[in-house]
Amino acid sequence: MSGKRVQAKHKLDRRMGANIWGRPKSPFNKRQTGPGMHGARRGKPTDYGLQLFAKQKLKGYYGSIGEKQFRRYFKEANRLKGDTGQNLIGLLERRLDAVVYRACFVPTVFAARQFVSHKHVTVNGKVVNIPSYQVQEGDVIEIRESSREIPMVLDALQLTEREVPEYIDLDQKAAKATFLRTPTLEEVPYPVQMEPNLVVEFYSR
Repeated sequence: MSGKRVQAKHKLDRRMGANIWGRPKSPFNKRQTGPGMHGARRGKPTDYGLQLFAKQKLKGYYGSIGEKQFRRYFKEANRLKGDTGQNLIGLLERRLDAVVYRACFVPTVFAARQFVSHKHVTVNGKVVNIPSYQVQEGDVIEIRESSREIPMVLDALQLTEREVPEYIDLDQKAAKATFLRTPTLEEVPYPVQMEPNLVVEFYSR
């Protein structure tokens, strides 16, 4: 990953006021202010400010998804039956790059997006290079045999800072993960609190 991308990720942590990926090297672990010479000076946030912040944090967590695409996720979540906030989380967790990240095949969500784009991943035996591809329950996500010796993959599989959630069944030896079910918000191992209800309020204004 380039130095610029790492710096951008760290800057996002400080702007969000949280170590949103739970990474040990996040500057927020040491410096709990906003980016800039003197840090961001914030007054008490408005309801709109809280909603906007929740949206930016959730978008950022999944690799800084673009506004147009994120709004489409909200519209789809709103169309589905049930709680819109829970539906939104389910759609985000079903992204192929999110599943690759959750399975600990790669160290970061940004790396997951690039990894999928470069055709290193198959879904049910077929190469899929679209990071936003919606995985279905029961789908088998696998690292292509020719890609399993990539140092980033070998390193990521050895990391102990993240656990594979219960809605993904990982066969680490075969570099294969089965997406068992769409999770609820409570099941997703976010390092910080996510508030999809505020995101729903933002788009429902």
